[in-house]
Amino acid sequence: MENFTQLVKLPKKGAITVKKLDFNCDMGESYGGWTMGNDEAVMPHVTSVNIACGFHGGDAHIMRKTVASALKHHVHIGAHPGLNDLPGFGRRAFPVSPDQAYDLVVVQIGALAAVAKTQGTRLHHVKTHGALYNMAANNDALSQAIVQAVLDVDDTLVLYALANSRQAFIAQEMGLQVAHEVFADRSYQDDGTLTPRGTPGAIITDPRQAIQQLITMLEKGHVIALSGKPVPIRADTLCIHGDQPSAATFAQHIHQALKRQGLL
Repeated sequence: MENFTQLVKLPKKGAITVKKLDFNCDMGESYGGWTMGNDEAVMPHVTSVNIACGFHGGDAHIMRKTVASALKHHVHIGAHPGLNDLPGFGRRAFPVSPDQAYDLVVVQIGALAAVAKTQGTRLHHVKTHGALYNMAANNDALSQAIVQAVLDVDDTLVLYALANSRQAFIAQEMGLQVAHEVFADRSYQDDGTLTPRGTPGAIITDPRQAIQQLITMLEKGHVIALSGKPVPIRADTLCIHGDQPSAATFAQHIHQALKRQGLL
């Protein structure tokens, strides 16, 4: 692996004055004979995984296998509920009522919680997937339904929510633990939301650019939006997407950077 210092200039150790940073990745999104991502290569480098629960990706066998791998590598296990849309991988937005969102989240958390229990462990967090994540970020009714679903299943779970979003603040107001989530491999809009997929510049494929974005967020407390505007941001947990081809390389470089700064 190319040395991280050859990719980008790091601040001196201790220059970033934030608490330990959780590093998460979406996983378990393969389905039947179809493979998505390279979970085994990414798993050793992260501290938390968000496991698909069979609606946008994943199936019963993949869920059990991914939980076992997470236990082997001593990482936190979270449910990753999405829209019921296997063909669209849960990334196609369509109308969902608060009641429907509640039911989707309850059933998917419950499924993964049962799989985890059979292996002697329990869930740590919940993070919604794709279109559901983006739709709920600044939609109060959907956010309230999703938060209530998590509370009703297990009120000790942490909700991973888009940093500084309405969902994050609603969850806090409703008494749920929240981790404000930032992204190394996605660009941002001026309102702090992620640039929609399909828009030029939405996906960051250069590890140097991704790491520089991470450093800016941690050092400065803001992210540079696609427009060039600095947008205030809070970082409790950092996500990379496991389905991008360079996910393993991203994970290695980011893990190295965080370790050097004493953040993992």
